[in-house]
Amino acid sequence: MSRFFGLMAFVFAVLFSLSPAQAGVNVRIDIAAQRMTVTTSDGEVHNWAISSGRKGFRSPNGVYRPTRLERSWYSRKYGGAMPHSVFFRGGYAIHGTTAVGALGRPASHGCIRLHPANAAKLFALVKKHGAGATRIALNGAATDNYSRFASASGGSKVAKAKLKSSKTQIVQAKKIKAEKAQFAARQRNAPGWGEAREQILLRPALPPGAYGYQPYYGGSGYGGSGWR
Repeated sequence: MSRFFGLMAFVFAVLFSLSPAQAGVNVRIDIAAQRMTVTTSDGEVHNWAISSGRKGFRSPNGVYRPTRLERSWYSRKYGGAMPHSVFFRGGYAIHGTTAVGALGRPASHGCIRLHPANAAKLFALVKKHGAGATRIALNGAATDNYSRFASASGGSKVAKAKLKSSKTQIVQAKKIKAEKAQFAARQRNAPGWGEAREQILLRPALPPGAYGYQPYYGGSGYGGSGWR
């Protein structure tokens, strides 16, 4: 019996120790609304604007736990500072940004950007409650308006290539037209052009039944002259 009560006490102790970890920090990220809601087991509630991944750099939906915390981090891949980073999947992190004017719309390479003060606050909450007691959930997708805004800053390589090709075709067409006009002008100014033009205009029309442009004259087997 004593062994049974000892086992039950151990189970209750484990459950008791796990309960704070399950209710520590809850981070919910709404990609469509570009907002983050943070609630804690001790009653804190925060709602912040974010910047998720812009078009071509989508933020990964799913439920995660923090994998590591970096108070000061720099992205060598994209060349940007990432203060108070809370990494949750590979190189994806929630971190502060100096581009505070872009908050509220997609602008990142996939990370979740926050105002530096809010990033520092979240970093402190995760450290206080522990990574194991922090839940990070990303859900939704950026709307079409957000996607168009995000792509407008970087531009579309395909659209730029098409525009460049169209401009090249226009330039080439104008060049060909100008060359034709120059050739016609040289012909008009050439010696004897007037006389040659008159001869062409006075050339007799072909008679009915003719099928050539050169007259032939009598010879064996043909008899007489005429047009072929």
